[in-house]
Amino acid sequence: MDDKPSEPPRRRGRRGLRRALLASAAGSTVIGGVLVLLPWDRGTPLAPTPEARALAAVGSGVPAALPDLEALAAERERRLRRHPKDALAWAVLGSARVEQGLRLADPAYWPRAEKALRTSLKVRPEGNAPALRGLAALANARRDFPRAREWGEAARKLEPKRWTTYPPLIEASAGLGDDEETGRLLERLTALRDGPAVMARAAAVYRDRGWREDAAAKLADAVSAAGKPAERAAYLERAGQLAWERGDREDALRHFREAVRTDPDQRAAQAGQGRALASLGRTTEALSAYRAALAKQPRPEYALELGELYESLGLKQAAGVQYGVLRERVRLAAGHGADEELVLGRFEADHGDAAEAVRRLRREWERQPSTEVADALGWALHRAGRDEEALPFAVRATEGTEGGGVRSALYVFHRGMTERSLERYGAARRHLTEALRINPWFSPLHAPRAKRALGELGEPSVQAGPEPT
Repeated sequence: MDDKPSEPPRRRGRRGLRRALLASAAGSTVIGGVLVLLPWDRGTPLAPTPEARALAAVGSGVPAALPDLEALAAERERRLRRHPKDALAWAVLGSARVEQGLRLADPAYWPRAEKALRTSLKVRPEGNAPALRGLAALANARRDFPRAREWGEAARKLEPKRWTTYPPLIEASAGLGDDEETGRLLERLTALRDGPAVMARAAAVYRDRGWREDAAAKLADAVSAAGKPAERAAYLERAGQLAWERGDREDALRHFREAVRTDPDQRAAQAGQGRALASLGRTTEALSAYRAALAKQPRPEYALELGELYESLGLKQAAGVQYGVLRERVRLAAGHGADEELVLGRFEADHGDAAEAVRRLRREWERQPSTEVADALGWALHRAGRDEEALPFAVRATEGTEGGGVRSALYVFHRGMTERSLERYGAARRHLTEALRINPWFSPLHAPRAKRALGELGEPSVQAGPEPT
């Protein structure tokens, strides 16, 4: 007998989808990858070369070590000088360059990757799924999610049963804010393949839906099943980020440190260490960790975080230097066809021209209306004094029924401050409290502001009755 006859269809659908995703993502921790056939000597397999290790990783969609990637790219270039009509070699070279650019945060790799991938398509214009998958991965790296979806769908049309076709499509759909399509693609992926790369991809989808416990469990399985240090370190970094988002500083730091020990080139984990160490009051170590990350992987997000840490310490000149780094990295990325409007919009909203941030983020929203863009645009509108326009975007970023399932202290803080400006004090008090409950240290600048705003709001008046929400 159904004991929930009045449950709304939307909720039944969401619960059904969750059960389907969890069931489809369940499975053994078999290590995935491309089989690389190597010579045998007296019954003992030879150790794989760096090129073979990178080829296996690139072909199976898992992170590869930077030295192995460089060895693979150099080997493919040598081969192509002898065999310039080898379409697969061009596709592998392009995909390796995409991965190098991501690992080094160097957008100069994008034109080189694109040239190789388009050459592969020119040599073999029909049935060239590897080149199409590479172009989808390149578009995702450039944050051009509409184009990534186009390339990914073209690859899926050719090879609908090849599992490596689906991760770029899932990333593109998530970037476009298409949660239903993301769920369908994940179901298809997990029906085709088990393994750590699939577990990590499922964890990312679960995280975006607010299923943090499920995401953490999947990442733990992925770490245990990972075959190579670079792959294991990547999943450890994601586990650390998940721990950070729920406010567990010590667990986050443990994961980040283990990731760097496992792969010293895991710069995202070094930046994560900076985040966690700053929240623990270990400022000198935090600054060193951020500087180390930026020296080898100069992502504009890291420059923004380090600049805000300096600003929270009263070091405005040092903060200004990092904000200059951010602007330069965004300019460089744009010159190589990458879209960094989201991070630039966030920066402008808090530290520059809020009206300019609104213009930039409005264009971004029209192209790819994801949860993170909704949050950034809503906050920019609030900072520009347009709170009535801001609130629907803040709701979109924080309400699961609107697509914003991710539990982000920053997003909830943005909503609470917008409601406070609109004199919706009850809602503002609830959301500012929730932000600090999710992660009391979510930002060295904004967490103290949330606490001050709550103190100014005070306790609700009993005599005034319930406040409007």
